[in-house]
Amino acid sequence: MRLMIFAMVIVVSLLGCGRRAPEPTVPEQIEAQEGARIAALAAQVVTYPDFGDDHPVEWERRAPQTYPVHGIDVSRWQTDIDWRKAQRAGVSFAFLKATEGGDVADPMFATHRRGAESAGVPWGAYHYYYFCRSAEEQARWFIRNVPRGASLPHVLDMEWTPKSKTCRLRPHGRDVRREARKFLDLLEAHYGRRPVIYTTVDFFQDTGIGTLHDTEFWLRSVAAHPQKTYPGAYWVFWQYSGTGRVPGIEGPVDLNVFRGAPEGWIRWQER
Repeated sequence: MRLMIFAMVIVVSLLGCGRRAPEPTVPEQIEAQEGARIAALAAQVVTYPDFGDDHPVEWERRAPQTYPVHGIDVSRWQTDIDWRKAQRAGVSFAFLKATEGGDVADPMFATHRRGAESAGVPWGAYHYYYFCRSAEEQARWFIRNVPRGASLPHVLDMEWTPKSKTCRLRPHGRDVRREARKFLDLLEAHYGRRPVIYTTVDFFQDTGIGTLHDTEFWLRSVAAHPQKTYPGAYWVFWQYSGTGRVPGIEGPVDLNVFRGAPEGWIRWQER
């Protein structure tokens, strides 16, 4: 009996050795291929760039330099940019000023857009909002000046304008949020992706803009981490300097970080 059992065990073992591992299912193959594609794109991102700053800050909490993906925002004040040099130095994205109010267009927008595209720098455009015109009028003005084809969502820049010569209105937070929704809805309907909101500490606190649903935020905080200046707020982009120095750009420029890792950056762009 023992010999018979021993023989059966050997036979089963030999049969098991000849079996192949189960083939991956189609969903598993697709997931693996997608993961490999994302990893390959993420490997091309220049991470942890060593940008300069005319007024460096000693960060009490996590410093922006510990985030891997950095970018810039520019306007008419950056007149001459070597975009390829900036990209090689670590500029992974750029937000370009396009319009403000209902009748002002940034004269450098088209030049910056072509430069960013030629260098392979993902870009989005931003609109500087004035409370003396309706959201509908300002959205139409933006759409008139910004073509489709941006690789990033566009941006609604909302902040108080105390130095404006034409509009210093400070509406109630309820009205601010209502107008913001209108603007975001109109741009989302036209471009197919909901814009991000850029704002400042005082505006964020005064208006409750952070309570808007289905909205991502780009927050300015040049002296402390957003965790301190915007307690409890979730942000996607952090503008950490207005006095940065980037190879390929003459003069100071705003510096920003994306919140996640390179793989997350690739996935966020492609949503």
